[in-house]
Amino acid sequence: MDYKIAVIPGDGIGVEVMNEALKVLEIINTKESIHITYDIFNWNSDYYLQTSRMMPENGLKQLKEYDAILFGAIGDERVPDDVTLWELIMPIRKSFQQYVNFRPIKLLKGMDTPIRNQSTKPIDFVLIRENAEGEYSNAGGIMFAGEHRELAIQNNIMTKQGVTQIAEFAFSYAQKQNLTKVTNATKSNAIIHSMKFWDRIIEGVAGEYLDISYEKYYIDALATYFVQRPQDFQVVLATNLFGDILSDLGSAIVGGLGISPSANINPAGEFPSMFEPVHGSAPDIAGKGIANPIAQIWSLALLYEQLGRKDIHDKVITTIEALFINKVNLTADMGGTASTTEVGDSVCTILKSL
Repeated sequence: MDYKIAVIPGDGIGVEVMNEALKVLEIINTKESIHITYDIFNWNSDYYLQTSRMMPENGLKQLKEYDAILFGAIGDERVPDDVTLWELIMPIRKSFQQYVNFRPIKLLKGMDTPIRNQSTKPIDFVLIRENAEGEYSNAGGIMFAGEHRELAIQNNIMTKQGVTQIAEFAFSYAQKQNLTKVTNATKSNAIIHSMKFWDRIIEGVAGEYLDISYEKYYIDALATYFVQRPQDFQVVLATNLFGDILSDLGSAIVGGLGISPSANINPAGEFPSMFEPVHGSAPDIAGKGIANPIAQIWSLALLYEQLGRKDIHDKVITTIEALFINKVNLTADMGGTASTTEVGDSVCTILKSL
């Protein structure tokens, strides 16, 4: 089966880790019946400084023709962060209706958690974040700018359709994976309009999945439970902002941002989904050759899973775990001294041997 994907390396370490993920892709092309070709789009901060745009005017039209998008990282001190976010990542997520942000929180074999976890149960759950509306809505503004009465308004927009479809995805995912519980992250005791609306719709969807138990925690308590008993969770459902924060906390308890992947999914398949590491462009280490490429490689594995090849996803995870177990060629954030390229090469060598 042949597929074609768009590759956007981005800024900083995004370019470095993407190079290693593409080496893994080429190994898979030689070993498996699936074959992926790709085109590289250098839409980044340099492009913005040259054109005053983060991507061409027809950029979304170009990306729409691909089966998936593999994204690196974006961000550069020369360009405001809201520009790089709202003129590249957000248009892709919103225009392509990638309303599911899917983030595995899994303690891989060979990895240690920084928290004191006495349970024998594994830390292995997914965080499903609403990705298209909520707190990250471009609605609001500044009034009376520069005056003593200056004020800012930022609107949190939730729609019945948006909340319903993310809830249905979460419960359907749990059912398909033979899981038994979905946890709702909320704050409806204090945010009494939008979050009570969120809770009510999710509870309605929960009533349609009688084989899946449902629980609800306020976000502050849930953050505590992530640290105290992360092994108790299976599927955590959260709004855009809450999911963004919780997923980084989840990454920290299973090894850090350097290994954590994510997927921005259009479940209907009408538009390409986008796969990217959780970490940013890390300008402080960019160009030093020490960035951890595992998150980008795991994001590539999620891309294969979305294309229907979970077996390839699992092989890549087995490969990463073998690297961790052997404690050889790890980057500095994992206690090693290896370079980005050395880690990528080791992954490719292990993958070839499977």
